[in-house]
Amino acid sequence: MAVWALGLNHHTAPLDLRGRFAFAIDQIAPALHGLRQSHLRHPEAAILSTCNRTEVYCASDNVQIDHTLGWLAKAGDVSPAALHEHTYVLQNDQAARHAFRVASGLDSMVLGEAQILGQMKNAVRAAEDAGALGTTLNQLFQRSFAVAKEVRTSTDIGAHSISMAAAAVRLAGNLFEDLRQIKVLFVGAGEMIELAATHFAARQPQAIAIANRTLERGEKLATRFSAEVMRLADLPERLHEFDAVVSCTASTLPIIGLGAVERALKKRRHRPIFMVDLAVPRDIEPEVKALGDVYLYTVDDLAQVVQTGQANRQAAVAQAEAIIDAGVQSFMHWIDQRDPAGGVVPLIQQLNAQADEWRALELARARKRLAKGDDIEAVLEALSRGLTQKMLHGAMAELRAADPAHRDQATQAVERLFLRSASGSSSARLSGKPDR
Repeated sequence: MAVWALGLNHHTAPLDLRGRFAFAIDQIAPALHGLRQSHLRHPEAAILSTCNRTEVYCASDNVQIDHTLGWLAKAGDVSPAALHEHTYVLQNDQAARHAFRVASGLDSMVLGEAQILGQMKNAVRAAEDAGALGTTLNQLFQRSFAVAKEVRTSTDIGAHSISMAAAAVRLAGNLFEDLRQIKVLFVGAGEMIELAATHFAARQPQAIAIANRTLERGEKLATRFSAEVMRLADLPERLHEFDAVVSCTASTLPIIGLGAVERALKKRRHRPIFMVDLAVPRDIEPEVKALGDVYLYTVDDLAQVVQTGQANRQAAVAQAEAIIDAGVQSFMHWIDQRDPAGGVVPLIQQLNAQADEWRALELARARKRLAKGDDIEAVLEALSRGLTQKMLHGAMAELRAADPAHRDQATQAVERLFLRSASGSSSARLSGKPDR
């Protein structure tokens, strides 16, 4: 079984290119269906899509990387050649290592951040619901979660980390003298906005508002922060009321345009607006950044801020990598065991099939004798003797046929397979210890 991962992230691709390959959670199931149909053999598949990365994980008897790349390029409406320049392809142990590092927060923009683990679990759940998650990928991800948990509990990888939300508050504090005097608007009501609102609310701003497409979800978040809730459609007319705007929605197109911001600045008499666009694809048109009184930051702009404190966690990284190494070795051993070319699973299946065949044959003989009225004890004796002879026939034949050079090896193998309890008892007697 081959495992491969194809992806692009904040290390390899710019924000606008990543935005072309962003999948909302409700798009995952149809995307997985299309992905599997595009391959010669339908592989197991899962898609992880966040603001920093889009990664496709697959498992199949044969590697089909070109098909995976072709499908992803078509999904983002770019040529495979253009996409190839910004992607990475990892196979087998390297794919497993990457998945473990992602789950553990070692490949995140914020080293050691925990949010990615929840996002990966959502991706796995979506793949499972879509019927695309098979045994191999399920093992890969479940082991990823276990490794991530061990990294969290055994190292200080998450210590001193600065989240995107905390970085946004820090930047706002650089612009405004007193955050208690500003009005903050949050656009969206997802997990990232909830985190950002939590950090800003701790600084006790003058007012908080939540703008969301559906009022019900916005009201839930607004209640938590004693905030006002407003419809997304009302945003252009009310944008001028707010000093800080933080946006993160699942919209495929910008929802805050250049014109709306220009009109808001005029109404504000050019008092500055602090804006943070945490969405991929963008929520705020990039041209807004050129306006003189707007301070606009994207997820990539926040990268330098969140690097603070990473040096303090480098020792923990080495510990985490050791845990990941052990996890990778364990996963690859599991893969090897299932490999039809050299694993033990097919042999076990053959042994079970052979044993079932012998059992069925002896039972049939025993039933015939019982139907004739033969003595039950004699029938049972013959059944057990027949099974025993069939089980031992191969070993006996091997011992008799082995040449002198291989007889010792055959003898040791037979002893190891058939005389375990006897040798254990003998060892116990020789050592003077009770046989348990």
